[in-house]
Amino acid sequence: MSLVLLVDDEPNVRRMLGRLLESEGHQVQESSDGRGALELLSDIDPDVVLLDLALPGEDGLGILQAMRARRPELPVVMMSGRATLSDAVHATKLGAFHFIEKPLTPEAVLLTIRGAIELRRARDLSRALAAELGPGDRLVGSSAPMRRLRDLLAQVGPTDARVLLTGESGTGKELAAAALHAHSRRAAAPFVRVNSAAIPRELIESEMFGHERGAFTGATQRRRGRFELADGGTLFLDEVADLGPEAQAKLLRTLETGEVDRVGGRSPVRVDVRVVAATNRDLREAIRAGRFRDDLYYRLNVVPIHLPPLRERLEDIPELVAHFMARLQARGGLVPPELREGALERLAAYSWPGNVRELANICERLAILHPGAVVGRREVDRLLVEGGATEAPASLAEQLDAVERELILKALDAAGGSIAEAARRLRTDRPNLYRRMRRLGIER
Repeated sequence: MSLVLLVDDEPNVRRMLGRLLESEGHQVQESSDGRGALELLSDIDPDVVLLDLALPGEDGLGILQAMRARRPELPVVMMSGRATLSDAVHATKLGAFHFIEKPLTPEAVLLTIRGAIELRRARDLSRALAAELGPGDRLVGSSAPMRRLRDLLAQVGPTDARVLLTGESGTGKELAAAALHAHSRRAAAPFVRVNSAAIPRELIESEMFGHERGAFTGATQRRRGRFELADGGTLFLDEVADLGPEAQAKLLRTLETGEVDRVGGRSPVRVDVRVVAATNRDLREAIRAGRFRDDLYYRLNVVPIHLPPLRERLEDIPELVAHFMARLQARGGLVPPELREGALERLAAYSWPGNVRELANICERLAILHPGAVVGRREVDRLLVEGGATEAPASLAEQLDAVERELILKALDAAGGSIAEAARRLRTDRPNLYRRMRRLGIER
């Protein structure tokens, strides 16, 4: 149930609007003047404010400024029966969500209130997600692949270029999308996520593009889609390969025109949204199989960014474990265990098919089952086997290969990609380094 703060000095207007809003399921708090409304804001947290322009004492524009200073996230809808165009423009510049003229119509009031509440919820969701993910650059790890990834995100983030994030499940594509948003000029605007795989195909168009009242059975009122909720910000389109043909066609049109067609709508709605898409599938193979449009692929794939699997940055495991254990202690009150060297070696010898997400789950189980205890290789082995990890610990040869691979990658990184300089640093010749790189699957 939403709370609306209604500010108007006319009792009849407050009575009429109060009944209208309550009939739609909203709670209403009233004030007859601006100063009283500001005092109420100390005690209540409304979802939206309906504020009259002409008030006794300080006028509505002054109260609007005071409200925006106290609650910058609070949508304020201005009302007036004697407003000029300059008043409306001034109110918009001061941050008003919308300006409606009296005499008021129920349709205009309800439609505006719904839009304001949806915007507030989208902003709240964006802040909650930002709090969950942490600061923009929360991709943990100091390995060469992670340093390159962070540098690329920082370089691409300030642009409006569309980005296609690829990588296996659990590698942190949502964190990367959030980092792009945090680095952008849109950082203060909403970051809205759509998981294409989690929404039924018959509802995905409504979720993404919105719908009009009566567009289909159950559409009892107009609804703004995720594109409109992300207006001015970033839309993270996760699992984009799961979109059906109709949704792909509408997404392509939106990317080309900057307009959204609501389901059942007659006129398009302009939006300003940066799209960051992600997939753990090979979209080029999906194109060859006829499951994904090639024109949509090229629209999304302006800047491709690949997230490395955990098995390619095993040296980050101690840092990741420390991060997850600290997070479990801060959020869940769990006392993390102390991992012996053998436990960390066992974690580093595992191939991690579930990537960072699987490591986070293992850390949580260790903290739950062994709070404050000293954990060794045996306890980690037991959890990996119970979790379905049936592979044997890595052989000595495999461990030596992993060490050699990391040494070569570090030398290449320090040499700026120069094979000759990397060979000099490793005290070998170029042919030998090339042979070792081919054997270890290192491509440069």
